[in-house]
Amino acid sequence: RGGDVAKAPPLVATSPPRWEVGIYAAGALALLGIAALNLWKLWRSGSYPAPSPFPNYDYRYLEQKYGAAGLEKTSPVRQASLRAADTFESINELGSLELMSKDLGLAPYGPLKKSISADSLSSISSIGNNFGQDVTVGQVEVSMEYDGKAATLHVTLLQGKDLLEKEDTRFESCFMRISLLPAEQIVGISRIQRSAYAVAFDERFSIPLDPAALEENSLRFSVFGIDEDERNVSTGVAELKLSDLDLALRPFNAWLYLQDMNKAVDTVGEILLSLSYLPTAERLTVVVVKAKNLVWSNGKVTADPFVKVYLLQDGRKISKKKTAVKRDDNNPVFNEAMIFSVPAIVLQDLSLRVTVAESGEDGRADNTGHVLIGPAASGMGITHWNQMLATLRKPVSMWHPLRRN
Repeated sequence: RGGDVAKAPPLVATSPPRWEVGIYAAGALALLGIAALNLWKLWRSGSYPAPSPFPNYDYRYLEQKYGAAGLEKTSPVRQASLRAADTFESINELGSLELMSKDLGLAPYGPLKKSISADSLSSISSIGNNFGQDVTVGQVEVSMEYDGKAATLHVTLLQGKDLLEKEDTRFESCFMRISLLPAEQIVGISRIQRSAYAVAFDERFSIPLDPAALEENSLRFSVFGIDEDERNVSTGVAELKLSDLDLALRPFNAWLYLQDMNKAVDTVGEILLSLSYLPTAERLTVVVVKAKNLVWSNGKVTADPFVKVYLLQDGRKISKKKTAVKRDDNNPVFNEAMIFSVPAIVLQDLSLRVTVAESGEDGRADNTGHVLIGPAASGMGITHWNQMLATLRKPVSMWHPLRRN
């Protein structure tokens, strides 16, 4: 009964509407045109785009701010690995974590570790631009050089600015005193100055000091106001740890910010940080060594602390790294290195914001306190930054008070 089966109609291929074909064709031509235009631009420029040498940064932003020519001057060829012919100096240029650990004297805390990067830059701790500011009362420019043959440290007070607060009318004049710590030995007293707002000291003091003492002692620069009863009142202090300055190899010159020790500051602990900048590699290394006497937020008795470090430029969050979490420790030892690629030209616009935070069970973190370091900071923050720039390639460590949020 094959004749009873109805035959199926033959399949006929139908063409798409002409308007649809036109859309497809126009899209394909547009893509080809864009590709051809880009190839022509590359051919005219004679070079192909290379990846940014500074992975922390938006390279277009850097070009707009400083110009391509300025970036090329500050982007030397980076050394990729060690060679048999490398000297100790060139090895030190690479910023070896092991060598840095020896310089910092971190052997009791174990090997120095690299920190981990944090993907998100969104955080409460990144809001605002004035955390970590110390109470300062002016600044003084000093220079130092060490005569190894005579075992003598020469300290020169060059000039000062705003050594006394203008609204404080108690004082008619001022002077500076230099003390050697920890013995509190007075090693120099300046002439009395009638004006505290633009002072030219130009006074040199010679201090007998053995080379070994450079690793153990610090200098304290104190400003004293003289009131109408001829009483001397301490108004500002700055301290320098001599082992941070590498005086056996090179002289030191910097502006020191004087802190007002008479004004109470709400602190929640201290943190020990080390900074170093390697100019040939254009690498900024921040070592979070340890913290002590941490006071937890919201009246907590115990917490699990960790540290976040933000790299900021012109208020822009460039990069963020964080340490591992330490369980139930008010005096945690982190000993972690954070390495940032930083072109030398942006150092004048750069800041570091360091935050100690408390890890929570729900993944949220409560911030304990902050410190700001860099040209935008004051007090210990800018002093630490200036010391790092004055002693390139050498790690400079300093304790910083943590400010409550």
